Amino acid sequence: MTVRIRWTRLPAYAMVAAMDGGELSGAERRVWAAMPAGTRAALAGLPAADLRTLLLAVARDRAADVRPADLVRRWREDRFVRPAAADPRALAEAEAAMWRLLPADVAGVELSPVVPVGTCSAVAPVRQNRIVTTMRATEVLSDPTNALAVEAAVRRRRQPPSGEVHLAAVHRVLRAQDFGAGASAHFRLFALVSSAREAGSGRTEARLLMRHLTYWRAVLADLAPAAAPRLHVTVFDDPVLRERLTDTVRPALAAGHSKGSHGGPVPLVDEPERERGRGYYTGVALRITAIDRTLEIGDGGLTDWTARLTGDAKERCLISCLATERLIACR
Repeated sequence: MTVRIRWTRLPAYAMVAAMDGGELSGAERRVWAAMPAGTRAALAGLPAADLRTLLLAVARDRAADVRPADLVRRWREDRFVRPAAADPRALAEAEAAMWRLLPADVAGVELSPVVPVGTCSAVAPVRQNRIVTTMRATEVLSDPTNALAVEAAVRRRRQPPSGEVHLAAVHRVLRAQDFGAGASAHFRLFALVSSAREAGSGRTEARLLMRHLTYWRAVLADLAPAAAPRLHVTVFDDPVLRERLTDTVRPALAAGHSKGSHGGPVPLVDEPERERGRGYYTGVALRITAIDRTLEIGDGGLTDWTARLTGDAKERCLISCLATERLIACR
């Protein structure tokens, strides 16, 4: 049986595309117009516990009307609940190899399926309506890098300023935006997040970039060498980081390859024309492609997330992730 997968842009920046100023959509205006006057203000003024009680009662009443035939219909039609097309055995094999390639000082984190509401929108330019929000002040995990950044901030607060945190997680994420007919609303991402305090002259950023790029190069060389994988890097208006990329990052990657590391012949390509992700990432953005650049399988970049979460402007955070279902599809 041939499984056809519609490729869409999956990484974190995909949620940035349609930001607005917080105005009501047409559907929202229609719903509120149908409610009795003052309903919106009354609901907004309810204590969180009371609002949760109300919503749970509504859900209970609606669930009581569900019949087996309704479940089967929803299973066929609802993109949120349909199983993924990927072979779970192939996924497990690839992800196990990715864990084995991970440096020993990177801590693995088994994330919860839900995170506090606002985990994405509080630190990144992402609309909440692109995230599946629950009734219990949580949201379904839509990006493991955001959750790992919160965990990194918590761990960094327990460390001295000279400390650093490196975390990894693999998780199936769910996003509310419509990726188009035939596309799944959920997919697996293997994510890295590193956080450390700025040391001046872009040295911390360069060190974090070397860690992530070296790891992804090892993964691609080991798991998808025949797919012509490439790493892409874009510097957004930061001459210091551009200089560190030239005099520090590239030489270190070249030296690692010459020593016969797992890196293999996976090139690091400059992508100065990239604009997507500007404003989401700060200073540097990364991209991972395969099959002669026609398939995008990963993304990443520097962010200010742990700086904002710790209240320390000198904290630096690098995130990156790879869609493992895409990885196995191009092998």
